[in-house]
Amino acid sequence: MKITRLFPLACVALLGLASCSKDSDSNGAETSKLEVRLTDAPGNFRSVVLDVRQVEVHLKEENDPDGWKMLTFTPQAINVLEYVNGKSALLVSEDFAPGDLKEIRLILGPDSYVIGRDGQRYDLKTPSGQTSGVKLKLNKATLRERETFQLLLDFDVAKSIVERGNWSPGNDKKERYLLKPVIRVVAQGLRAGIRGTVNPAAALPQILAIRSTILGPDTVSTSADASGAYQLGGLAAGTYRVEFFPSTTAPTGQAAYTNVVRTGVVVTNDNVTDLGTTALN
Repeated sequence: MKITRLFPLACVALLGLASCSKDSDSNGAETSKLEVRLTDAPGNFRSVVLDVRQVEVHLKEENDPDGWKMLTFTPQAINVLEYVNGKSALLVSEDFAPGDLKEIRLILGPDSYVIGRDGQRYDLKTPSGQTSGVKLKLNKATLRERETFQLLLDFDVAKSIVERGNWSPGNDKKERYLLKPVIRVVAQGLRAGIRGTVNPAAALPQILAIRSTILGPDTVSTSADASGAYQLGGLAAGTYRVEFFPSTTAPTGQAAYTNVVRTGVVVTNDNVTDLGTTALN
């Protein structure tokens, strides 16, 4: 199956960096974390489905063909109209070596389409000249050790889907619309977090904050210290499930330590959510 690479770019904006990602790293390596998200400006369709096959970033100078790195991504069809009004689809979340990013691009398969207001499906055609991929340039995008850097791809449906001027009802549905992507890139800081304490502190629990995404669970972990305090930083806004797993057993004669799950924990941008004290027995 032939893969089409997508891409004229109308506007690219780049803002800010992010803060700490994981509070503990199991292998001790000083890495960064890179997230790529997709959001949408609404258009006059019932559905707009993009057949996203691959996400890549460029690490070297422009026109160096060896600079592209493929990111960990599961190919999937994404209805971008499900991600409006502040919602976004998490495409990539992976540990990444610190350094500069020069460009990002998406690669689409041949199965992108729209469902019009008439309920009919129309394939999205990409002009034959648009075969090099949507290359979005990044200005001063630097990943630093133990920081999270998030790229938000803001897809403008109204500007990206163009109706052919000579098309009329009765013509081939596959020939009605052209896909000429207009995407704005925003790098936004992840400064939200969760903190609290556990009782008894002697349970020394491992703590997981888990957020559901289209890629599956996105998990950040830490451990409570000797005083029972913990904090998870560098979180994206969303609703989390926080799980506590004691790493020790209670002394003889005391109530056993138990695993605890707290659901519906809401995290908002630039704020730290305080869970207070969580009892583990």
